[in-house]
Amino acid sequence: MVILAATIVVVLIGSALCSGAEAALLSVSKVRVRQLAQNGGRRARALLAVTEHIARPIAAIVVANNIFNIVGSMMVGTIAATVFGQVWVGAVSAVLTFLIIVFGEVMPKTVAERYSEKVALWVAMPVRAVTWVLTPVVALLGLLLRPLTRGERPPTTDEHEIRLLVNIGRSEGIIEDDEADMIQRVFQLNDRSAQDLMTPRAAVTWLEASKPIAEVSDEILASEHSRIVVLDTDRDEVTGVALKHELLAALLDDADARVADHTREVDAVPWLVPADDLLQRFRAARTHLMLVVDEHGSTIGVVTLEDVLEVLTGEIIDETDRRPDLRRYALARHAVARRRRQGVQWR
Repeated sequence: MVILAATIVVVLIGSALCSGAEAALLSVSKVRVRQLAQNGGRRARALLAVTEHIARPIAAIVVANNIFNIVGSMMVGTIAATVFGQVWVGAVSAVLTFLIIVFGEVMPKTVAERYSEKVALWVAMPVRAVTWVLTPVVALLGLLLRPLTRGERPPTTDEHEIRLLVNIGRSEGIIEDDEADMIQRVFQLNDRSAQDLMTPRAAVTWLEASKPIAEVSDEILASEHSRIVVLDTDRDEVTGVALKHELLAALLDDADARVADHTREVDAVPWLVPADDLLQRFRAARTHLMLVVDEHGSTIGVVTLEDVLEVLTGEIIDETDRRPDLRRYALARHAVARRRRQGVQWR
């Protein structure tokens, strides 16, 4: 009788350990595992090694679990037949099946899923040992399953999952609203192009390089921009950009100075360049303004570092901005001009 009870206990404990380990390893976040491994610790590193090649450890756990359930049930049946007689074997098997379902499967899996990180850390090293012991069986299973596991492995996470995690963190109070909004805006960088962020040429202040600064002083003073684009006679032949404060200083020092004397070189970017790439270009060039050109190389507007940063922070308006949305202003001007050309009264 004691041997029968001890065998049942061993079967239940072994089945519970295997079921809990399987549930914990499949439930723990792979991103969290990598974070734990970076912070150090033998168990964390062992867990990372297990989760990176999860198929082999899971196969070993399943094999061990079936050994406990099948072989253990056979042993319990044999012992029960000796102790109670053949008539009671069916009843003992039914009770054992119920105990395995409750205490060997449902309960350990529920607890392991609830505390997946802690359980996974504790079982990582034993699972590695069991996987090594059962290497021949696991290798054979790997060969049989290879046709079903061919191809590239899916990524650990993706943008949609990260967005969902941010929303969950916000709802649970882990991430503050402003932090969540900032994270969500980061993903917009790759979705917005230079054309989406630029100030159209209709709203840009242009100065001719050949003109004296004194002649265009009114345009300089009226400009809302600290950087003014400089061009030749043709509006598409941009020669560079001039700083507003340098032009005003030159106007005081030398009345005969020309715009071209205070012009700096300016880089150009294609209109389809995404905002995240544009931000890297600004950092590499150490500049705050670039021209935006279309597929024909014609200048269609300018984009600034501030335009890119506004994707992350929202609209940035200072005391010099008389028109916060220059893009909308430029489109309105285009609409007015088009209606006037068509002879339609603008209302």
